[in-house]
Amino acid sequence: MNRFGVLGGTFNPIHFGHLRAATEVAERLELERVLLVPSAQPPHKQGSGEDPVAPAELRLAWVERVCTDDPRFEACDLEVRRGGASYTVDTLRALAEQHPGARPVFLIGSDAFMLLGTWREPKQLFGLADFAVMTRPGTPGDLRDWIPEAMRPDFEIAASGQIATHRATGGAVSAVSISALEISSSDIRARLREGRSIHYLVPSAVRRDIEARGVYALGEG
Repeated sequence: MNRFGVLGGTFNPIHFGHLRAATEVAERLELERVLLVPSAQPPHKQGSGEDPVAPAELRLAWVERVCTDDPRFEACDLEVRRGGASYTVDTLRALAEQHPGARPVFLIGSDAFMLLGTWREPKQLFGLADFAVMTRPGTPGDLRDWIPEAMRPDFEIAASGQIATHRATGGAVSAVSISALEISSSDIRARLREGRSIHYLVPSAVRRDIEARGVYALGEG
């Protein structure tokens, strides 16, 4: 692969919002493949007894099931195999070793991109990957607003506010508008705790496994 996408996340659980966003970015940026990378232990998210993070191996298995239905998607077990807290900079370095000469595109929501300054080694990320900043219709602002303030001098931002270049590394950042699907993992988990349906929110194979195991049912997990 010369140009592939990387979509990381807790995927607790993976749902159609993740998959549709990845599909639209892949089409827009002409990506050959999108790697879906479930985190082992997300450093910014901690589950609770009433709202657990499903075991990493189970979340990976759900991602693998999804990928059998679409050849553009590929499950990546790097973070699950590594274990511990999952940091994007470590994952991108590992992918660079696996795919020498390739240039990955890291998919990220605009809200998460605004917090990039709190991530581990944030400035190193742009030497390892280009970034596709996903936005939904009506999202206010552009890259001039979403690039963390402390990092803004590091970028040359086009007048349109839709494209930026990291001065030191040449890393490209593009704003990519995606469909406004109001689906979230937290809402799915809440529905399951309340005994409500999650039909048409997650792929059927994933839904059946979640319901059979009672992963997110109140008092389970």
